Amino acid sequence: MVEQRRPQRLDQPREPRRLSLPRFDPEAFGRWSEGIARGMGTANFIVYMTVFILAWFAWNTLAPAHLRFDPYTFTFLTLMLSLQASYAAPLILLAQNRLADRDRLALEEDRRRATMQKADTEYLAREIAALRNAMGEVATRDFLRSELARLAEELDDAAERRRRLERRGRERPSGGDGLDEPWDDRDTDYAHEGRPEPGTS
Repeated sequence: MVEQRRPQRLDQPREPRRLSLPRFDPEAFGRWSEGIARGMGTANFIVYMTVFILAWFAWNTLAPAHLRFDPYTFTFLTLMLSLQASYAAPLILLAQNRLADRDRLALEEDRRRATMQKADTEYLAREIAALRNAMGEVATRDFLRSELARLAEELDDAAERRRRLERRGRERPSGGDGLDEPWDDRDTDYAHEGRPEPGTS
């Protein structure tokens, strides 16, 4: 189906025409500009540029007149150096902008990692504090040893009292109404005071 062109309206302004400019990869151009700026910022570039300019001066000063292509005042050399400077400055600025963008991204990444590390450190600090509080309530080896020693002493004392009571029960004379009570420490009080023991008349 053939698309019909929309008729132009006279009550509206004409849409501006968009120029189709050539497109290029900004990343590739940025890398290229960084390479140029990096090369221009070395000692080799200064040495090579100095040698080139001296050779230019020597050729256009010492060579025969019909071979000099840029006589004194060196207008063509001045034009070349101006053209180089006019392109070098934007390339260096572009490289600096890319470096600033990388530094900004690195700073944001460092800040994010620092925030994560701070959160991890705070979490570990809370966990350590919780463990210390929990360890304060856990029985230690020394505490268990002291408690076991105390229980052993109590068991030894109870066994000794049981042996004494059994010995006194065997030594106690028989009598009474057959409902003999176990011999205990209170029975010695009656013997010392001269009172009759309970259950005897």
